[in-house]
Amino acid sequence: MTKPLVAHGVTVTLDGRPVLRQVDLEVSSGEFVTLLGPNGSGKSTLVRAAIGLVPLAAGSVELFGTPLADFKERHRLGYVPQRSRAVAGVPATVREVVTSGRLAYRPYFGRRSAKDAAAIAAAIERVGLADRSRSALSDLSGGMQQRALIARALATEAELLVMDEPTAGVDHENQLVLADLLGGLVMEGTSILLVAHELGPLRQLIDRAVVLEAGTVAYEGPVDGVAHEDHAHVHHHDTPQRQPSVPGEGVI
Repeated sequence: MTKPLVAHGVTVTLDGRPVLRQVDLEVSSGEFVTLLGPNGSGKSTLVRAAIGLVPLAAGSVELFGTPLADFKERHRLGYVPQRSRAVAGVPATVREVVTSGRLAYRPYFGRRSAKDAAAIAAAIERVGLADRSRSALSDLSGGMQQRALIARALATEAELLVMDEPTAGVDHENQLVLADLLGGLVMEGTSILLVAHELGPLRQLIDRAVVLEAGTVAYEGPVDGVAHEDHAHVHHHDTPQRQPSVPGEGVI
C-alpha cells in the first residue's frame, strides 16, 4: 500500500542557515506519528516542508506516491497550523473557517454543493462545536479555536492529517476531547503526523515517535523511549538511530 508521506534526505536552509539536514520521515496508512524535540530543533519546519510550504534545499518528498511538485489532490491532505498563526486577526465565524476547508473541491468562485454543506456540518459536529458554529473564532477559548481548525481539516475528508502543536495552550479538558477525536480518526484509517511539546492524553495513541535535535533525527521508535517529551529526552537504554551533526546550533 502506498504510504501517505515519504520524505528522504530533507534539507532546508532558511536565511542562509541550515535548519534541517538529511532528515528521513515516513508515515504509513493509519499510523499516528509524533515529532518531538526542543524549541529550535526544526519540527515545524519539517512538517511545513513536507507539505510544500517551505522549499527544500535537497532531498525529496512524496505524498501518496506522488512527488510533492506534482501532487494535485490537496483534499487528501489536512493541515492544522499552529493556532497562534492561524487565528490571529481572523474575524470569521466557526462555520466560515470550516467552510474554507472545502475549497480544494471547488473551482474558484464555484458554488457550494450539498456535499460541501454536509461535510462542513459533519466536521463541526464531530469536534463538538455545532452549538457554536455562528460564533466568531476570536470569541472562543483556545481549545475551541483549535477544534475549529481541526474541523476545517476534517471538512476536506483528508486521509493524512498534519498537525502543528495542537495541544499548545489548550486546557486538559480540551486535550481529552482532542484525544478522543483523533483516536476515532485513527480507528477509521486516517494517518496523523503531529508536532508536540507535550503529548498528555494523546500519548497512548502514538504508534511511533521521531525526535529532532539541531535539525537531524536523534531518535526514532516507540514513544516509551522518550522520557520527557517537552524536551525530548531519550531514555539512556535506547540507542538513537542518528546523532545530530552539529549539536546545539540554533534552528527554527
